[in-house]
Amino acid sequence: MKGWPGEPDMQYDVLVAEGDAAANAGKPITDVIFDFGNVLIYWDPAAVLIPRYSAETIEQFLDNDISGFYDVNDLMDGGETTDNAIAIMREQHGDKWADILQYYIDNFRDSLTGIVPGARVLVNDLKAAGIGVWGLSNWEASLFHVAEEQCDILQSLDGKMVSGFVKLRKPHKDIYEAALKEFGIAPDGAVFIDDKAMNIVGANEAGIRGVRFQDPVKLRALLIEAGVNIPAVR
Repeated sequence: MKGWPGEPDMQYDVLVAEGDAAANAGKPITDVIFDFGNVLIYWDPAAVLIPRYSAETIEQFLDNDISGFYDVNDLMDGGETTDNAIAIMREQHGDKWADILQYYIDNFRDSLTGIVPGARVLVNDLKAAGIGVWGLSNWEASLFHVAEEQCDILQSLDGKMVSGFVKLRKPHKDIYEAALKEFGIAPDGAVFIDDKAMNIVGANEAGIRGVRFQDPVKLRALLIEAGVNIPAVR
C-alpha cells in the first residue's frame, strides 16, 4: 500500500466542519493554521533516493506494506529517534529497507524540493489582513532544522508546533488542543490546512474547521468566500 495508512475518503479544497467543529461553521476566520509538507513546502522522499536506487526499489520502499516506511516515519514524528526507527525497520522488515532508510535520513535535505506555489504570498496576504498565521506539522525533531534552514517561509509564521518536539502527533486530538493553547487562539475562529484527510478529521475533533489542501488557487478562493479579506485571483 502506497502512502499513509488509514486515509479516509475526503474531498480536496472544501471547508470541512464536522463533529465538534460543526458548531463553528460560518463563524469569522481569525486564524489559519498550516501543515508544512506539501502545503507550504514540498516534501518528496523519492527525490532523495533517485541517485542511488532504481524506480522499482523506490516504489517498493514507499509501499508501507513492503518496507514499513510510513509506520516508522510516524514513530519518528511522534518523538522516536532516527536510530531507533532504523532499528525497528531492520527488525520488522529487514536490512535492505533499513539501510535505505538510513540513506534517506542522511540525505534528508534533498527531500525538500521548494516552496509550494502561492504559499508565500498567501501567508503574507493573510498577515496583512490581520489573520493569525500558524504552523502545525508532524516532523522528526532532529531533522526539522533542515526545513527551517532551507525554507524561510517557516520563519514568517506567527508561531509553530512540531510533533517531534512535543511528542504528540496528528491526527490525535491532543496535539491540536496543545497548539491552540500554545498559540493563544480559540478553535471557533481557526481553520487548519493539511494535505492529509486524517489530519482534517483530527482537527474537526478539536473543534477546528479544516481544508484538505490540493490547489492553492482554490484555497485562496475558499478563504475569500468564507469572508477573509485577501486579494482575489484576477
